[in-house]
Amino acid sequence: MSGVNEIRSAFLDYFKKNGHEVVPSSPLVPRNDPTLMFTNAGMVQFKNVFTGLEQRPYSRAVTAQKCVRAGGKHNDLDNVGYTARHHTFFEMLGNFSFGDYFKERAIELAWNLITKEFGLAADRLLVTVYHTDEDAASYWKKIAGLPDERIIRIATSDNFWAMGDTGPCGPCSEIFYDHGEGIAGGPPGSPDEDGDRFIEIWNLVFMQFEQITREERIDLPRPSIDTGMGLERIAAVLQGVHDNYDIDLFKTLIHASEEATGVRAEGKNRASHRVIADHLRASSFLIADGVLPSNEGRGYVLRRIMRRAMRHAQLLGASEPLMWRLVPALVREMGQAYPELVRGEALITETLKLEETRFRKTLARGLGLLAEATEELDQGGRLDGETAFKLYDTYGFPLDLTQDALRQRGISVDLEGFDAAMARQKAEARASWAGSGEAATETVWFSVKDKTGATEFLGYDTEQAEGIVAALVKEGAVVDEAGEGDIVSVIVNQTPFYGESGGQVGDTGSMTGEGFELEITDTQKKGDGLFVHAARVIKGKVRVGAAVEMKVDHGRRTRIRSNHSATHLVHEALREVLGTHVAQKGSLVAPDRLRFDFSHPKPMTAEELEAVERMANEIILQNAPVTTRLMAVDDAIAEGAMALFGEKYGDEVRVVSMGRALHGDKAGKAYSVELCGGTHVSSTGDIGLVRLLGDGAVAAGVRRIEALTGDAARRHLDEQDRRLKAVSAALKVSPADALGRVEALLDERRKLERDLADARKKLALGGGGPAGAGAETETVAGVGFMGKSVSGVAPKDLKPLADEGKKTLGSGVVVFIGEADGKASVVVGVTEGLTGRFSAVDLVRVASAALGGQGGGGRPDMAQAGGPDASKAGEAIAAVKAAMEAKG
Repeated sequence: MSGVNEIRSAFLDYFKKNGHEVVPSSPLVPRNDPTLMFTNAGMVQFKNVFTGLEQRPYSRAVTAQKCVRAGGKHNDLDNVGYTARHHTFFEMLGNFSFGDYFKERAIELAWNLITKEFGLAADRLLVTVYHTDEDAASYWKKIAGLPDERIIRIATSDNFWAMGDTGPCGPCSEIFYDHGEGIAGGPPGSPDEDGDRFIEIWNLVFMQFEQITREERIDLPRPSIDTGMGLERIAAVLQGVHDNYDIDLFKTLIHASEEATGVRAEGKNRASHRVIADHLRASSFLIADGVLPSNEGRGYVLRRIMRRAMRHAQLLGASEPLMWRLVPALVREMGQAYPELVRGEALITETLKLEETRFRKTLARGLGLLAEATEELDQGGRLDGETAFKLYDTYGFPLDLTQDALRQRGISVDLEGFDAAMARQKAEARASWAGSGEAATETVWFSVKDKTGATEFLGYDTEQAEGIVAALVKEGAVVDEAGEGDIVSVIVNQTPFYGESGGQVGDTGSMTGEGFELEITDTQKKGDGLFVHAARVIKGKVRVGAAVEMKVDHGRRTRIRSNHSATHLVHEALREVLGTHVAQKGSLVAPDRLRFDFSHPKPMTAEELEAVERMANEIILQNAPVTTRLMAVDDAIAEGAMALFGEKYGDEVRVVSMGRALHGDKAGKAYSVELCGGTHVSSTGDIGLVRLLGDGAVAAGVRRIEALTGDAARRHLDEQDRRLKAVSAALKVSPADALGRVEALLDERRKLERDLADARKKLALGGGGPAGAGAETETVAGVGFMGKSVSGVAPKDLKPLADEGKKTLGSGVVVFIGEADGKASVVVGVTEGLTGRFSAVDLVRVASAALGGQGGGGRPDMAQAGGPDASKAGEAIAAVKAAMEAKG
């Protein structure tokens, strides 16, 4: 029992046997704490439970929580790959007690697990306690039999945990493993504690107090336990290695990297393989949880991680994108414990491949500029911050890559100068997290939920229902009543109104009772299962406890249902046409339209859009029943239901199925099967039809489709038909012949334009009339010369005109100046044999200067330029003559 997967399972099974609920890992993007960039500890998903704002049906829990620590101003990203225990992604094993057992039982459970279940030698273990925590010290003596010298008292905040300046807090007790005298370092609290001999493997937090103010601290009525054990660290101990990168999981990933590059993980290449293995985990899990690379927020941190690994792939000599080829190895190792990796494998692969392909261009440009900027720096030198910032800001070369590229040469970066340049340009948002995403759920909704309980949703089966007003909230405060004209949030014990979620907008409608009437303008979900109705009191006064009759706006709900069901069909059609890497990245299901964002690296072709629309309408025409089933989430996914990235699913989910597939491997099976909590039509025929309006870009690797259904789609098609008939009438042909007639007219126009251009050229060359002003040829500097100002000739036609002029002269120099909107274009041509004496480039620049312009370019025999003042055409021709005379 020493493999990473076995250790994880053993930990969870041990605490399950001891009465703990096994709770799945929460996503890496926190659901209940928008102040955090990523989930960075096991307790994050239980934060509101510890503070008392949320209740769970269990008082003991155990988790294996996926964590990322790679964002913010202070992080250890630069150290990853070069030390034994730094990671961007790691797993935190933890057990939790919410007002159930406390210190004694927590210590007993921990000691029995690591010494009896895991078999660690007791004489290799020591613990720390907070210096005033006599209870913890006595329990370690009683349960573990540890002598005083192996119970180290720490007086610093290292052994006292706090959630913030106020709130729950308490002392900690850390368990350390002694790797032996062969490794330098002393025990915690000693002058040599920073050495690697004594390694912390588990931290037990005794949540005992509540910090009221800086000076006041009181006992919590229900003390709790929060623990954290790094899976990678305990695996290293159990596998008899000192370095986390030597455990079985990392050895497998590093071996895959070696196989893909043909380079052994030895010497200077060792760190590169470690970086790739670590960053592969972080990148893949972040993508699986709905994060995509971007230039801000979470997406920017993901991009930094990905690009750092890709830089090391380049250092290993990988000539083609590497990271995406390693995904199968990661899925094999961790996919069973984290099925989101299996579900997201296609998207992870496509995202990594696309990003690395793009980054190689940035990398080549940045490394070239960096080499140029540091060519005079020796080992121990320092790159100035301004240059590092320019590389970052102008050329997209991140600071950590600059540091990494210079590390092997022993060159550092002036970080103070970099920060100063960043501040001056006010671009901190690109480099640090300022907090983004949804606003924190207001505390008021937790207190309301505790009082009223969850709202029962009836809207799958009905659009009308009766209920009792359970709570009213006005301007953020709970109130007992609201009067005419008030804007108020209404919570009812049960409701047919759908609360906005999963892209589907909230319902509107009415709520009436004895002596009052409310207009419902929106419905939102708050907390865990609380439906909040945004209302305006139209008449009378509504009070808590009043009976209400609720009616959803039927027409609006009908249109929303059609658009939501059509979204599922479009999603599946996109996967069928474009590939299984397509995954939903956002959606809007509104009454007037649907919008669907999906992962795809390039614009869709007209043929692909037509195929998607055709396939979706094929299923609509089947008029197949839309079925919903309640299933365990794992069973649903096992049966092929599509889980959407970033969505949070409970133990029981609704599985929505519609249509029968007509093509490919799925032919004869259910066409669309998704986990979905939204409202849908009864049969696909109820959608009527779907009409795609086109696709566009949203972000790198993300496209957006908009579409109409039902009456909106019919009205759109009617309008297009009216326009076609109007065009046909104007052309005096039938609608069927309109395209052919338009093409014929365009061909005719192109021919006329060519004929007109030819006529203008002939007129310009043949003299006579305004177009041929100054038409005569003459001799300048002993050679033939033709200089003309022509009107009605496009700039693009001046060079062909000059070619004709050169043929007419046989030998000499031609100058043609065209005019359009008062501005001039000038072309100078020099015949073969004279380019040694006269350069067309030099002469055209002389002409351009006379026209008020500057520059111009081309070849010695033909050059073109422009100028803002066409009235100076004669002066420009004279200037060219003078220049020729000067050349002799």
